Order: sequence, then structure tokens, then C-alpha cells
Amino acid sequence: MNLFFRRLATTWTTTAPILAVIVLALAWGRTIPPLVVAIAAVFLAAAVLAAVHHAEVIAHRVGEPFGSLVLAVAVTVIEVALIISLTVSGGPAASSLARDTVFAAVMITCNGIVGLSLLMAALRRRVAVFNAEGTGAALATVATLATLSLVLPAFTTTVSGPAFAPAQLAFAAFASIALYGLFVLTQTIRHREYFLPVETTGERGGRQGSKQGGEAEHAAFPSNRAAMVSLALLLAALIAVVGLAKIEAPAIETVARTARLPQAAVGVAIALLVLLPETLAAVRAARRARVQVSLNLAFGSAMASIGLTIPTIAAASLWLEGPLLLGLGPTHIVLLGLTVIVATLTVVPGRATLLQAGVHLTLFAAFLLLAVSP
Repeated sequence: MNLFFRRLATTWTTTAPILAVIVLALAWGRTIPPLVVAIAAVFLAAAVLAAVHHAEVIAHRVGEPFGSLVLAVAVTVIEVALIISLTVSGGPAASSLARDTVFAAVMITCNGIVGLSLLMAALRRRVAVFNAEGTGAALATVATLATLSLVLPAFTTTVSGPAFAPAQLAFAAFASIALYGLFVLTQTIRHREYFLPVETTGERGGRQGSKQGGEAEHAAFPSNRAAMVSLALLLAALIAVVGLAKIEAPAIETVARTARLPQAAVGVAIALLVLLPETLAAVRAARRARVQVSLNLAFGSAMASIGLTIPTIAAASLWLEGPLLLGLGPTHIVLLGLTVIVATLTVVPGRATLLQAGVHLTLFAAFLLLAVSP
């Protein structure tokens, strides 16, 4: 019976990304009826689940923190392509799309994913344990990138509006890519041990050491061939996720207009869809007491979203029409500042309980509320 379910899982995780890409190719660039929109949503969900499966296979093969880095970078690269595509096709009306999407990604990852991960871990083992050194470094990098790219443009005076002057934008782009590259070097080479899961002992989450815990829960170690197949299928699934999210965007916009929601709510909805693979992967890792993997995914995704999007948008602004609005409004600046303070207090002890999970999820709920009712 176990063999049957294993084969069934292998079959659907292989076919789902391929079928989702086919649906994407057939629907791309066309005006599609509601029934096809519903079918695309089904394949979008299937592609998300398949992406999580193949990301776990790759993570098992290459080990942490490379596994979470692969998923975070893969999702972000395709997300950047989606932002560029929507910005070009949207014209001047989409001048704030990059800001809204990046800020939504930061709030989803630093509050939504972190909160859910801590909740899952604390419910099962009372205390979620992780490496404060690595997680603190990731949070500091996210806070710096977010401030340089999203907060400062609201206060600069060289040009009118919440936008950078060309020299300022160039500096923000260079600083973003440089800091992200430095973090990847730290995470994968110089201080890799800071980002490995912490093995816990006992129900109360006592710390035993910075080891890769939970490996025994996986199946047999995947071969190089299996890992390469999973990598190809992961990329196919992520392309399908982002592409189908764009296809769903007009339906989301229609609902937003009907409900008289602000334009920023559309960016939040798309970011939620695009980040579903990382959310599910982080929650599953937390349920296995691998909270560090969850936090690697959360903060790594936020960092990649800023560190890769801002330089790309800065380069694209050379031919895009209209201003590039990056500065956040006062409400969002307050939310971002509170998120950084709360996340710092969560990370410093290296241990978290249900209370910290509840605080992060409350901030995430506040962000969603203010996105639809500013």
C-alpha cells in the first residue's frame, strides 16, 4: 500500500507541472472565459503543491541551506519577470507595482510565513528552536534592504514624489545586489553552520546542537538524476505558478473593482499566489522541527525579492515610461518598522513560543486589512 501511494505521488508531481505549463501556453495572451479561469486556478494549485515536493527533493539532495536558497531564488527570479511584464503592459498606471509587490512579499514572508512556521512548531513541541546567529543576520539584511529601497524614497527631495533620482536609484540597486550577494556567500560558504537546522530533544524544544535534524524522515537519498529531474520540474512548476497567477490577475482586478478595493490589493493577491510554494514548504519544515529551514525560506525570500527586483526594475526604468514610485506611505512605513522590531525580539533568543507566532500573525492580519481598507 505504501508503495502504491509513493508511486501515485511521484506520478502526479511529475505530470502536474507539465500539464500546468500546457494550460499556461494555451491560455497565454488570450481573453479567456470564467470556466477556463477556474480550470487555470485548479492547475495553479496543483503546480504549487508539485513545486513544494520537488523543492524538498532538491533540498534533501544538496542539503541546507542550499535547498531553501534554490526555492527562494527560483521563485523570485520568475516573480521579477512577472513584475516587469505587468509593469510594461500596465503603462504609467503600474508605476507603483514593483513597490506594492515587494512590500507585500516582505510582509507575507516576515510575518505570514514566519508566524505560521512558529505556530506549527510551537503547537507540536511547545518551543520553536532555531539559530539566532544566522536568522539575525538574515533579518538585519532584510531590514537594511527594505529601508534603503522602500523607505528612503519617501523622504528624498531631489525629485518630487516618493521616487529616487537616477543616481539614488543606481546606488539602491547596487547596494541591493551587493548585500544580497554578500549574504549568499555568508549563508552557503563562510558561515554555513549558522543556517543549519537545530536538532531538538524533548517536548519542550531543548537545544542539542546545530545539526541537520529530521533527515531520517525523508525517503532514500535521491540520486543526481532524480535531483536534476526535480530541478527541471520545479522550474516548470514555478513558471506555471507565476504565469497562471498573471492569467488570474484580470479576474482578481475585476473582483477588486467590483468590491471597490484599492489597486495595491491586486499586488497583494498576486504576491500571495506566487509565494504559496515557499509558504507550504516552510510550514511542512516547521512541522518536522526544522524551524531554521522555515526561517531561511522566509527571510531568504524577502531578501531575494528586494535584492533582485530593485536592480532589475532600476535597469528596466531606462526604457519604461512614467515615474518609478518606490517610497512607502506612512501607514506602511509604520507596519514595516513594527515588523522589524518584533522580528528582532523574536530572533534574538533563538527560541519562540505561541506568543511570538501570534504577534507575527496579528501583524500579517493588520497588513491584509489595511491592503483592502487603507
